[in-house]
Amino acid sequence: MNQAAALVEPEATTRPEDLRIAFFSDALPERNGTGAYYHDLLGHLAPRVAEARVVQPGGDEDWRGVSLPLPGDPTQRLAIPRAWHLRRTMAELQPHVVVSVTPGPYGLLGAWLARRQGCGLLSAFHTHFEGLADLYWGPVTRRLVVGALGGANRHLFRRSASVLVNNRALASVVRDLGAPAVEVMGTPLARDFLASPVSPPPAPMRICFAGRLAAEKNIDAVLEAARELPSIPFFIGGDGPLRSRVEEAAARLENLEYRGWLDRDGLRELLDESSLLVLPSHQETFGSVALEAMARGRPALVAASAGIQDWPGLAPGLFTLHPGEALSTAIQRLRRRPAGTLEAVAGCARRAAQRLNGDTLEQWLTVLLRHARP
Repeated sequence: MNQAAALVEPEATTRPEDLRIAFFSDALPERNGTGAYYHDLLGHLAPRVAEARVVQPGGDEDWRGVSLPLPGDPTQRLAIPRAWHLRRTMAELQPHVVVSVTPGPYGLLGAWLARRQGCGLLSAFHTHFEGLADLYWGPVTRRLVVGALGGANRHLFRRSASVLVNNRALASVVRDLGAPAVEVMGTPLARDFLASPVSPPPAPMRICFAGRLAAEKNIDAVLEAARELPSIPFFIGGDGPLRSRVEEAAARLENLEYRGWLDRDGLRELLDESSLLVLPSHQETFGSVALEAMARGRPALVAASAGIQDWPGLAPGLFTLHPGEALSTAIQRLRRRPAGTLEAVAGCARRAAQRLNGDTLEQWLTVLLRHARP
C-alpha cells in the first residue's frame, strides 16, 4: 500500500451509513445502459452510505487525447486512464468494497487497486460482448476481440468474491469464465423518472424507440414499421453507427421524427410524449430503457429474448414481440386490443417499476455490506 493510502485506514463496517464504495467503469456517464445504470444507482445510494463514487472516463478523470475507437463502432471509444490518478482516488476514498463494472482498462485497474489495498472486490457483467462479435467484426478481428475480452473477464471474475449480473441467463456464462459466485441484481431508475408527475399515455397511439442506433438493436425493424404504418407517429432518440440510416428514413417518412442523442431529461420527455416504447433488439442483456418507460407509465413492446423478460414482476407492464414476428404486426395486434388496455397496462407498468427500484436498492446494500472489507 502506498504512503497516501496508509494515512487513513477504514474500519470494518456492518452499517450502510458507514460504507465507502468505488465503482470502476469504462463506460461514459449516461452514454449507454451501463453508464446510466451506475449513475442512477448512485442517486439512490448516496443518501444511504458514507461515500460512493464512479471512477470512469468523462467523470473526475481527465482522459482527453488518450482513447481508442472500438473496432466496428467508431462512435464508442476505449479510454486509457492515468494510473496515478486512480491510485490517488483510491487513497482518498479508502473504499470498503470495489466493483469492477467493465473488463476494460478502468475495470482492470480498479480490480488491481482493490487487491493491492485489501478491500472487497466484486465484478459486474452487463454486456455479453462475445454475443455481439458476429454483428460487428470479421473472422480475424472477432477472434482477437473475443479472446481479449474473455481473458479480461476471466482475470476479473477469478479475483472477485462474486460476479453481478442483471439477467439470470448470464449466470452460466460468468460461471464458465471462472466466477466463484453469482448475484442476479435488479436495475435502478433515475430519481427524476420516479419523482416527477406522470400523465396518461397520449391517444391516438404514438410510438418511440430510444437507444444505441446499432445492429444489435434491430433498428431496421423500427424503420420498417414506420414505413408500413404511416398513420402512426414514430419518434427515435439515440446515436450510433446506424445514425445515417435513421436520418435518411426520417427525411423520407412524414410520420418518423429523429430527435438525435438525448440526455436523461430529453429521454424522459420523449417517453412522456409517447404511448408505447418499442425495443425489438436481436440481443438485449436487460433493456433499461423499457424499465424507464414503465417508470413513466408507458408500456413497452420488447423482444422475447430481452433480459427484462426474465423478471416476472415486470411482466404486467410489458408486451412481447414474439420470435419471427414483424414489429408492425405486433403493433397492429396491440391496436386491436379492447379500449383501455394500454391505459391499464400503463398503470401496472409504473407500479412494477417502482417496486423493482426499491428492491434493487436494498439488494445492492445487502451485497455491498456482505463483501465489504477494511
